[in-house]
Amino acid sequence: MSEYQYYEFVAIDRPLTAGQQAEVRALSTRARITATGFVNEYEWGDFKGSPRAMMERYYDAHLYLSNWGTHRVMLRLPRTLLDPAVAGRHTVEDRVDSWTSGEHVILEMVSEEEEEDWEDDIEGSLSSIVGVRAELAAGDPRPLYLAWLSAGRDGEGSAPPVPPGLGSLTAAQRALADFLRVDDDLLTVAAEVGGAVDVDHAALATWIGGLPERQRNALLLRVATDEAAHVRAELLRDFHGRETVAERPVWTARELADAAAVRRKERLREERLRRERERVRRERQEELARERRLDELAGNPDEAWGRVESLVGTRKPREYGQAVELLRDLWALARREDDLGVFTGRLVLLRERHRGKSSLIRRLDEAGLPSA
Repeated sequence: MSEYQYYEFVAIDRPLTAGQQAEVRALSTRARITATGFVNEYEWGDFKGSPRAMMERYYDAHLYLSNWGTHRVMLRLPRTLLDPAVAGRHTVEDRVDSWTSGEHVILEMVSEEEEEDWEDDIEGSLSSIVGVRAELAAGDPRPLYLAWLSAGRDGEGSAPPVPPGLGSLTAAQRALADFLRVDDDLLTVAAEVGGAVDVDHAALATWIGGLPERQRNALLLRVATDEAAHVRAELLRDFHGRETVAERPVWTARELADAAAVRRKERLREERLRRERERVRRERQEELARERRLDELAGNPDEAWGRVESLVGTRKPREYGQAVELLRDLWALARREDDLGVFTGRLVLLRERHRGKSSLIRRLDEAGLPSA
């Protein structure tokens, strides 16, 4: 397999100017560049630009993947919407990083794992993930925690608090978890620790009503001047921020991994039991179906033998297969009725009459049907 790399950048808060597009074009003559996006694919060579620098100067979201297993997502948010200290609590060396650039905080989330089955259907990958940016801006810590969780035991050291709602991820968060290869058992354990999200709309309404009139008016003015998304994010962040970090449970990466190992063992045991129950059920159904067929054959076995002769006479492989299946049922009927001698005699005669049909004889032998 040849090397493959995919780069995608998206501008969300403001489009690139013509001059900025020209600057980006200087980094890649082959990329598909618009005022809001940059996409390039490489089957040889490398991108000459720096994704970090491009995020600092131009874009709000970036996705990278390679067919040797590297997955990377980068997000840029205004510092007013994401506290650098909050982002910093989720960093893991070589896996999750954050830094400030001017008025922005930039997150980098990386997953490294060799791909057994490479899937090249990557169009739309970033669009399915980028919604977590608005969720982070609104004060939802789950995307950050998913990135930290994806590091597994690499996330040793200080651990961030476990946020509620990991058991009810949004579509964008689920896409991020899948892209970063978050272990499902690990996520399930963390979800049990964090508990569910309890959204109290009445409390939110009361809290907004208690804001100073001057502050509410300023917020409304910003909504009217095309800052509605930022205002919503700030309000939700401030509202959710009333719950202090100290109130949330904290589990280390090792504690989570150990609990996930226990859960995985139990889950695999349950799956084995479920497969065994399904096997027994299926075999019972097949046995009942065969008994019904044998009861029908018992009513007129000569008709069944005539059907075998008719199928064999076609000289077609498909009909040979049907003839063998019917003979297997007749054999089972003979064993049930303690009449194997008659069955074997008729089958030997059939073999003799059609001994020149090597394909048929081979099928009879492969089915284990008596030859003498």
